[in-house]
Amino acid sequence: MPDFRIEDKGGFDRLMASISVELKAPGRRAVGIIVDANDDIEARWSAVKDRVARAGIAVGDRYPVGTVVRGNSLEPDVGVWVMPDNRSPGELEDFIADMIPEDDSVWPLSQAYIDDIPAENRLFSSKKAQRAKVHAWLAARERPRPMGLAIGARDLEVGGTCCTHLAAWLRQLFEPSADR
Repeated sequence: MPDFRIEDKGGFDRLMASISVELKAPGRRAVGIIVDANDDIEARWSAVKDRVARAGIAVGDRYPVGTVVRGNSLEPDVGVWVMPDNRSPGELEDFIADMIPEDDSVWPLSQAYIDDIPAENRLFSSKKAQRAKVHAWLAARERPRPMGLAIGARDLEVGGTCCTHLAAWLRQLFEPSADR
């Protein structure tokens, strides 16, 4: 896997505000932007594309396997990934749910637990039900841990289509190319 670091910008609005600065940072070879699609993938895609364009880099079309635009000697390569899979509405938890092993016996129980909470007792919106299900599943692991650590602990499978596409996008964006 290529070498890169992750910066959590603390939400979509802060991420959007930082894009121009990140793209103009001296010596920056590549910038990857990952956002949740939430309910409207086209709106999220357009917002990111427009913000990158304001920084002087034309992004073009959104691709189902992730978008990468090659920069030049003065600008970095730019990649955009819209969670969960560049095609569907959703968020990180939808991506993580796809990584739960198919034969996992606790996953259906976690889903049923959340589904069975009466609407009047739910403190989360129906749009966040998948998030609640994933976190209920994580809480029921032998050693409950956050999503990122569950990957390293092999609680989650990384061989599925979404993971394979994300890993390929990361390699395409961050591995050094011979022409730079």
